[in-house]
Amino acid sequence: MRRFYLVLVLVAAVAAVLMWKGSRGGSADAGASSSSVAVSAADSAFRGFTLGSESAPVEVVEYADFQCPHCGEFANIQFPTIKEQLINTGRLRWRFRDFPLGFPWSRVSALAGQCAGEQGKFWEMEEALFQHQSDWAATSRNPTSAFRDLARGIGVDLDKYNACMDSQRYAGRVEVSHAEGAALGVTGTPTFFVNGRMLDGRTNSDAFQSLVDSLTAKGRH
Repeated sequence: MRRFYLVLVLVAAVAAVLMWKGSRGGSADAGASSSSVAVSAADSAFRGFTLGSESAPVEVVEYADFQCPHCGEFANIQFPTIKEQLINTGRLRWRFRDFPLGFPWSRVSALAGQCAGEQGKFWEMEEALFQHQSDWAATSRNPTSAFRDLARGIGVDLDKYNACMDSQRYAGRVEVSHAEGAALGVTGTPTFFVNGRMLDGRTNSDAFQSLVDSLTAKGRH
C-alpha cells in the first residue's frame, strides 16, 4: 500500500514534465502520445471514477482500455456479479483508471468515458462501451459517431458532450492515468490492484469474492 502512494508522488512529477512538454506543442488528436498532450493540475489531481461506498474496507483499482477484448470480456461477464455481490453490498469500492494500450480507438474511447463522466454518467458509458465493443472496436471507421449514439442512449446532454469531445478536454487526465499505471508496473489490461497490491494473472468474480472475504476477515483481527 505504501509503495502505491509513493508511486502517485512520482506520477505527479511525471505530470509536471508532461505539462511542460504539452505547453511546447500544438493540440493533439485522441491517439497522440503523452509528449504532445498538455496536462493541468486538475488532470494530475484526478484519481479516477469510483463505484461503491467510501467506507468499504477493500478497494480495487482497475487499469483498463475500452478497446481491449479482455477488458470487455471481464466487464460483460465478471463485473456484473462483482457489482451485485460485493460493491452494492458495501464490501468493495471499485476505481477505474484509463490505460490506453495503443489500439486505434483506445484514446478516443477513453475520452468518451471521461466526457460522459463530466455529466455524472461515467459508469453508464463504461457499461455501454463494453457492451457494444464488438460493434465499434473492430472497425477501421472512426467510432466517434457511434460513441455519440451511446451517449445519447444513456441520457447525456449531447451539446455538452460534443463540446467536451471536440476539445479533447480530458486528454491530459487519460495521459496522467496511463503514466500512473506504467509507474506501478502495468503492462497490459485489465490489471487490478487490491488495497494497493497488484493481482497476478487473470481473475474472475469468484477470485474477488475470496479476496474480499480474506481481507475483511483479517481486518477484524
